[in-house]
Amino acid sequence: MQTVSVTEAKNKLSALLTKVRAGESVLILDRGVPVARLEPVAGDGDDAAKVARLQRAGLVRAGTKPMPLHLLLSAPPKPKDGADIVEALLEERRTGR
Repeated sequence: MQTVSVTEAKNKLSALLTKVRAGESVLILDRGVPVARLEPVAGDGDDAAKVARLQRAGLVRAGTKPMPLHLLLSAPPKPKDGADIVEALLEERRTGR
């Protein structure tokens, strides 16, 4: 989160709003004391801003290649008879895969 003084916020409001639109938050200080925070307005249509914020935080990363079309169009694999999804998940966690 970026911090700015009241004077700096007043002089650079347009630039700060650009950063906020991109998903960042800005803390405004008055003589070193926090008095306000500029944050993006949460809404249904700002998924791109959420993803950008997660990328900046290092929680997700963008893929390097597009998903192959045949994977998107094909049906997901079916589990084997008698398969237990919970047991498969626990086994995956135990083996660290």
